[in-house]
Amino acid sequence: MCPNCEDFARTVVMLGQLALYADTVGADLDFIDAIGPSLAVSLPEPPPGVFPPGYDPTDGPEYPGQG
Repeated sequence: MCPNCEDFARTVVMLGQLALYADTVGADLDFIDAIGPSLAVSLPEPPPGVFPPGYDPTDGPEYPGQG
């Protein structure tokens, strides 16, 4: 297994669990606002094979306010 595969998968699972928690009644929105971005930023580089060869995440349409 590649060195970052386990970390990547674990972080993606935690982001998914946080999203499910956010949809529950009485969810602590301050907790979600603090932890969500922290988890997203902590994602390591995706393991090889997650994206197709030649994929460029910065290539795409311009969004309103960009450019």
